[in-house]
Amino acid sequence: MPISPPIKRALVSVSDKQGLSEFIRELVALDIEIFSTGGTRKHLESAGIQVRDVADYTGFPEMMDGRVKTLHPKVHGGLLCRHDNPSDMASLAEHGIATFELVVVNLYPFEETIARPGVTPSEAIEQIDIGGPSMVRSAAKNHAFVTLATNPEQYGAILAEIRDQGTTTLETRRQLAGAAFARTAEYDTAIAGYFVKLNSVAAGVDDYPPQVRLELQRRDTLRYGENPHQSAALYAFPSAPTESLVNAEQLNGKELSYNNLLDLDAALAIARSLPQPGVAVLKHNNPCGAATAETLAEAASKAWDGDPLSAFGSVLGVNVPVDGPMAEFLAEPGRFVEAIVAPDFTPEALEVLTTKPKWKANVRLLKTGTFLPGMGAQVFRQIDGGMLCQTADDLPDETSAWQVLTEAKPSAELQADLEFAWAVCRFVKSNAIVLTKDKSLLGVGAGQMSRVDSVEIAIRKAGKRCQGSVLASDAFFPFEDSIQEAANAGIAAIIQPGGSRRDAEVIAACNEYGLPMIFTGTRHFRH
Repeated sequence: MPISPPIKRALVSVSDKQGLSEFIRELVALDIEIFSTGGTRKHLESAGIQVRDVADYTGFPEMMDGRVKTLHPKVHGGLLCRHDNPSDMASLAEHGIATFELVVVNLYPFEETIARPGVTPSEAIEQIDIGGPSMVRSAAKNHAFVTLATNPEQYGAILAEIRDQGTTTLETRRQLAGAAFARTAEYDTAIAGYFVKLNSVAAGVDDYPPQVRLELQRRDTLRYGENPHQSAALYAFPSAPTESLVNAEQLNGKELSYNNLLDLDAALAIARSLPQPGVAVLKHNNPCGAATAETLAEAASKAWDGDPLSAFGSVLGVNVPVDGPMAEFLAEPGRFVEAIVAPDFTPEALEVLTTKPKWKANVRLLKTGTFLPGMGAQVFRQIDGGMLCQTADDLPDETSAWQVLTEAKPSAELQADLEFAWAVCRFVKSNAIVLTKDKSLLGVGAGQMSRVDSVEIAIRKAGKRCQGSVLASDAFFPFEDSIQEAANAGIAAIIQPGGSRRDAEVIAACNEYGLPMIFTGTRHFRH
């Protein structure tokens, strides 16, 4: 097993200076000599910390606006030497090279730079670090003898081991090396992706470049996947906004499961599309209830009543902070929810949800911050051997483009319900049919191979409440049979994309029953 040499010298060169002065001051107190460069050296000296300039040590000045600082044998020789190899140590002595047992390096902020609106290629390129990754790779390769910190979060654990034993353990150095190589891989992926995009723009294929590199960071290992015999984990994109599900703050409850996360994602998407205050009730990735009302408690009550049987053990999405009255409603006997995702929870709501219901200790409460609007961003879906990529179907439809081609026209009240039904329908698995009334979901037909089957299921779910409700279909009706079913159930209006070669027959059927029907011109399949 390699020796663990005592830490005598540290080489420090960082872009992110968070916690640096405090860390280095503690190292100096332990008689560790500090070598540093450029802005890092000035930062430490301004904090009153004695530092040796790398340029003085190498005898070669920084040049080219700092592009060349640490690319020198006296730096990399001290990083790569094997302390148990007599030949390596003899070479150091012959050339006057010092060993570096600790390296503290993080990289130029390339990712942050390219995320800024309007950044130019020249600005981006200047943030491509050269010396930093080179030092990281040298130190990580030689982790048998060198301790490497690439993240301020690592400083505390490293310092604790040095205080205790004058060095770090091989296990720690190996873990730090792994984290370092992951960081350089992430960094190089971002740079490669930037050039792919840059070249794709030049070639006129910006939307779907010939190569895509996805970088994901593991956030959690889950108990299991969709079923207990499947393993699972949660990963996040490094650029995921704070106001997203993967970055949500869990305020209460058991650990999240794979299925919880899928349902919470769907609940968040539906709630985001509803007028405020709105509540969506999810079961198995489909809405079984959704509503908007004057108060959040009323919206929750209407959403729950959409399908009370299915709502038991559901996941909720709420588009405004959960308040006390809504929490009181949920805490009533006979109700049980698995999880709630919302922008926030009032103190009163937290008090109720974590003390009153029988399920108080288990319910997962996730705070995301203000819901971000849909942006039509590219989304990926894995298939055997590859990935599909498309723009997300999360942008609102242009109601000004809708057409009423039937003789009967919807009233203002029906129009509002049709718009609500259309907002919900896109989140139901195809073939999707939803029935709504008073901006509340009453019945859902989802995932059927026949659209008329979905219509029949939605009508059965809604029961007597069908009378005066409106119906939304995610895609066109291929035959008039669904119109007949709707009219017989007392449905008052229909909204659908249109586009069938039998549209004329469907319009004629609506005219026969006096039903107004809107053609949106936009399909919302959800497979």
